[in-house]
Amino acid sequence: MVNRIILNTVSYHGHGAIQEIPGIVEREGFRKVFVCSDPDLVKFGVTAKVTDLLDKAGIVYTVYSDIKPNPTIENVKHGVEAFKMAGADSIITIGGGSSMDTAKAIGIIIANPEFEDVRSLEGVAPTKNHAVKTIAVPTTAGTAAEVTINYVITDTEKVRKFVCVDEHDIPAYAVIDPDMMASMPKGLTASTGMDALTHAIEGYTTRGAWELTDMFHLEAIRLIAENLRGAVNNDPKGREGMALGQYIAGMGFSNVGLGIDHAMAHTLSAHYDTPHGVACAMLLPISLEFNKEVDGERLRDIGRAMGVKGIDEMPLEEAQNAAIEAVKRLSEDVGIPKTLDKIKEEDLDQIAQDALNDACYPGNPREATLEQVKDMFRKLMA
Repeated sequence: MVNRIILNTVSYHGHGAIQEIPGIVEREGFRKVFVCSDPDLVKFGVTAKVTDLLDKAGIVYTVYSDIKPNPTIENVKHGVEAFKMAGADSIITIGGGSSMDTAKAIGIIIANPEFEDVRSLEGVAPTKNHAVKTIAVPTTAGTAAEVTINYVITDTEKVRKFVCVDEHDIPAYAVIDPDMMASMPKGLTASTGMDALTHAIEGYTTRGAWELTDMFHLEAIRLIAENLRGAVNNDPKGREGMALGQYIAGMGFSNVGLGIDHAMAHTLSAHYDTPHGVACAMLLPISLEFNKEVDGERLRDIGRAMGVKGIDEMPLEEAQNAAIEAVKRLSEDVGIPKTLDKIKEEDLDQIAQDALNDACYPGNPREATLEQVKDMFRKLMA
């Protein structure tokens, strides 16, 4: 079997990393930059931390901020037209998953205009050209979109999310500066952090997992377990640890895929507008319980990485349960809810089938029936 790893060409990490951006732009010879960021980041001056550096360096740019949470097909189409109108030749995307997913789709379509029908990008699209060169600057510690080859678009007409996987969409540069994440509110820090933990755990247990990605995922689990509580309380050390942990998780899962947790979470976001990280966190103990019989010793490894004391001496089932309890405890400690009262019994057939049709589901280590998925959703019902 041949395994593949795709990462950024260059990444910068640490406090003050955004200071590197003008130098990147100048070395690349970009003439005009399309700065893609969401309106709240513009409003509260987070985007300006980067654009002020561009101004100081005399770099020409235009800001595009028509970014919506869970970006839609229409959102992407509008962004493509805005990029063309701006006469830009490069992208700096600043934000969380929504900004980065929008920028990825824009960059791919500009470089591959035959895929202007956004739906044609679903799955593994046979694009020929790399996306417009992009510098990705995350403001959340969770999605790791700056280092992945995935992006997710919402189809409002069909009430579904679809995943696009394309080796041509990865940003050329990632700039991971924990100072850009300092303004995240507690709730967003918690939900995006639990999304990162889900990436690491599902990446470690997915069918495609192998030695190199295992190394990434176990270290990411350790870093997130040690730092998420501190990050939620805006401790600088916690912020820095989460910035690194979520990035390392992305290095892994982007190359091996995810599983049923993400498949079900995408469905909850599409049908009920549930924040993605919250959906992932609520479903994580449920999906781990479902996969327990095939995860075997891998759950012990997860518990060890999460700091469960004495786990190596426990019988396997006890160790597995201890690992799942550690996940539940972290989720509770950072304020993630346990139930979602929007789910109705009459919705279950549709949302379960949508989860089984999701691009993340085939990576799950255990096959699931429609009834089993419905039962997992029922565990979230108030």
